[in-house]
Amino acid sequence: MAKTLGWDVGGAHLKAALAEDDRILKIWQKATPIWKDLASLETAIVEILAEAGEVDRHHVTMTGELSDAFPSRRQGVERLARLMAEELSGDIRLYGGAAGFLSPGDARSNALDIASANWHASAALSARTIEEALFMDMGSTTTDMVPVSNGLVHAKGHTDRDRMTAGELVYQGYTRTPLMAVARQVPFVGRSIPVMNEFFATMADVQRVIGVLDEADDLHPAADAGDKTIEGSRRRIARMVGMDASDASDGAWEWLGHAFAEAQVRVIHDAALQVLSREEISDDAPIIVAGAGRPVLKRLAARLDRGVVDVSDLFDCPADLRDAACRAAPAAALALLGS
Repeated sequence: MAKTLGWDVGGAHLKAALAEDDRILKIWQKATPIWKDLASLETAIVEILAEAGEVDRHHVTMTGELSDAFPSRRQGVERLARLMAEELSGDIRLYGGAAGFLSPGDARSNALDIASANWHASAALSARTIEEALFMDMGSTTTDMVPVSNGLVHAKGHTDRDRMTAGELVYQGYTRTPLMAVARQVPFVGRSIPVMNEFFATMADVQRVIGVLDEADDLHPAADAGDKTIEGSRRRIARMVGMDASDASDGAWEWLGHAFAEAQVRVIHDAALQVLSREEISDDAPIIVAGAGRPVLKRLAARLDRGVVDVSDLFDCPADLRDAACRAAPAAALALLGS
């Protein structure tokens, strides 16, 4: 039986999924801040290969080409493709979205197909099982929204620019998004307070303060490199409105966290309405949710009065790996596609 290792090379995380035929066997997620250098990525690859054992083929997608470590997206695709080809052995294929699977040698001529095509892999796998749905994946940095109709991916955009214009890519993530990118003003103790344009806190702090964060979803240092505790998150959130945590009650900071969480949902909600307004899927089509931010997407589905399907319900996966498979949906999809 053939074993396939799916790789999703992001700018902040490396995710991988091992499948044997049509069953997911193992999932990995490692912090790889490639904007600093590629050493963390190289180390993570070696560690995953050691744990995966013998693999027949590798399927690779990426978003890391957007990192400012590279002069251009095209050069980023070429560099990451070359690195993966050097580190991996055997049958290696790069995912090019609608262009399908490509060889590492195609990276230069097909760079724009390969760049940031991970969303297409997840949506394509979803379309195999559910004929009509809105696929949504909220990761640490962004949220993808892709209509699936008649068993096909119906995205309007392909490049990041076109996808943002179409509402299919929203730069709102579950943990890494700075709070200054979520709201300009927030309600706090009966007043509306402007939010500082400073990188003092992220949505990970919000999720922690309101009590919904799984610490496995927050693999990077806090904005101040401080403690990842409720107290530390209160301190960081307080700075966003020019205060100290001691200036208000614990309950007040929790309510401020809810205000930021609500502001983020509204941004994603607006994008969903833009996509749904194209009328490519019916009013009763469900939302397929993936990513660390599934709790946010489930709240959104309730507002849209649509049913919810976890992406891990669409393939064979052990119960104890379902959350991990949802977090690493593109990698899991690539491990199963083309098999």
